[in-house]
Amino acid sequence: MLNWTQVYTPVAGSLTLSALIAALPVVVLLGLLAFGHVKAHWAALAGLAASLGVAIVVFGMPVKLAGAAALMGAAYGLFPIGWIVLGAIFVYDVTVKSGDFDIVKDSIAGVGSDRRVQVLLIAFCFGAFIEGAAGFGTPVAISAAMLIGLGFRPLQAAGLALIANTAPVAFGALGIPVITLATVTGLPLDLLSAMVGRILVLFCMAIPFWVIWAMCGRKKMMEVWPACLTVGFTFGATQYAISNYIGPSLAAIGASVVSMVALIVLLKFWQPATIWSFEHEDVAERAREDANRRVYSGGRKLKAWMPWILLSLFVFVWGLTPVKVFLNGGPAGHPNFLSGISSLSIPVPVLHKAVTRTPPVVAKAATEPAVFVFNWASATGTSLLLAGALGGLLAGFTPRNLCWIFLGTLKRIRKSLLTIGAMLALGFSTRYAGLDATMGLAFASTGVLFPFFSPLLGWLGVALTGSDTSSNVLFGGLQQITARQVGVPAILAAAANSAGGVMGKMIDAQSIVVAGVATGQQGNEGSILRYVFLHSIVLAGLVGVVVFLMAYVFPWMIPVVAK
Repeated sequence: MLNWTQVYTPVAGSLTLSALIAALPVVVLLGLLAFGHVKAHWAALAGLAASLGVAIVVFGMPVKLAGAAALMGAAYGLFPIGWIVLGAIFVYDVTVKSGDFDIVKDSIAGVGSDRRVQVLLIAFCFGAFIEGAAGFGTPVAISAAMLIGLGFRPLQAAGLALIANTAPVAFGALGIPVITLATVTGLPLDLLSAMVGRILVLFCMAIPFWVIWAMCGRKKMMEVWPACLTVGFTFGATQYAISNYIGPSLAAIGASVVSMVALIVLLKFWQPATIWSFEHEDVAERAREDANRRVYSGGRKLKAWMPWILLSLFVFVWGLTPVKVFLNGGPAGHPNFLSGISSLSIPVPVLHKAVTRTPPVVAKAATEPAVFVFNWASATGTSLLLAGALGGLLAGFTPRNLCWIFLGTLKRIRKSLLTIGAMLALGFSTRYAGLDATMGLAFASTGVLFPFFSPLLGWLGVALTGSDTSSNVLFGGLQQITARQVGVPAILAAAANSAGGVMGKMIDAQSIVVAGVATGQQGNEGSILRYVFLHSIVLAGLVGVVVFLMAYVFPWMIPVVAK
């Protein structure tokens, strides 16, 4: 059996030089997307080639292991990530082809026809609910598609959906990122949940203002400050309370529901003084549309919203642990009729337990598992497809009609699915080659400044992997080890990894491609990246400032000082 131990300073024993070369694949990918105006699939393939080249030539990874890691990443890109994208766009296509999305659009406009209010309601509140229940790019795909249907331009819909989908990410998918972080580090789950909630509370309150400022500028943002304040305060306060006094699982979902209800109640008593529209829209025409908007019965509205109601319900139920266990074949020792059928764990040939990580990246040397899990029944994408199919049947489509709609959706996003596969192949080859660990060690070597760079390490992890959970797996242990070396509370550094990671969510290649698919911008992913990149950097830096102040100025905000 082929075995290989990762090397973290292969270039003249220098961590700095090694880290710079390790960053080359990310620089190639993001550089080609943002500045080279290269289509995403070509940029992804170039980044993958750079990753394999650096891994094999510089870091000494055997060719077979590097190839196996890339193939595993490509498979993961198609399932579950691509499966989620396919399901989300299918639901949207069903509602558009049935004509019901016009009713959905009118009912949203009836709550608030101002574009700023619509972004808060759809991209922030509803997107946060989907993030809290499912994660993995689902909220960006759904909220961006809905904004397009409401009349937003593709670039605006994609960029705003990405920026808005930051506040709930650390507690997404029913708190899985924080739960995983506790498992990796061995730190108490309740304290990690509380610490993440404390770091992010100000950002939860600020993101609604930030999104609207990015959308239309400071002056126009101030015109809707009551809506921004209502949404931000209720979301931030609720997520803080749940994460500190209950736990991580319902923090994002509870906060999203409370903020959504609060905004709807506010709009019953307050509306912006002027209805704001984009420059490309005819204000007079929109005013006529508002005046002549058809009034639908409650039953007709319910029918139009049914696919989205089913989507929310199915995604939430699929995220519940008992449901996941049942759909995966039942608990150990008590299998059900789905056992061995609905969830298949496939050790990746050649790669499984063939790569060893060593200190200081981990506390003690350990082999890396490489198991591809094909859990088709419990996958979030399956719940989306079922919601779309059931919603389509209720809308009057035949099974044959739905098959044609599904095939049309698949045809429309086929290139994007391949792009996602290539980008995840890059991420996995980077991980198994130890390039990510080398970059992480460079961040961890900053000494007294480590509390500032600690969230940036989480940001890097999410930018590389597309997942706050994966970032916590990659760097949670390193954060803990480094914190103890520099005298910073381990609970703060570990939580900072997850909190900083949320700001990397808007620029990770996976999210960029998902946003491009949802808004019909395949081939224009570079524009989306340029739209959000500065926001991501600035917000990540601000998280670093908050963590730095907590470490040295406000240590009383840390629930337990774990040296």
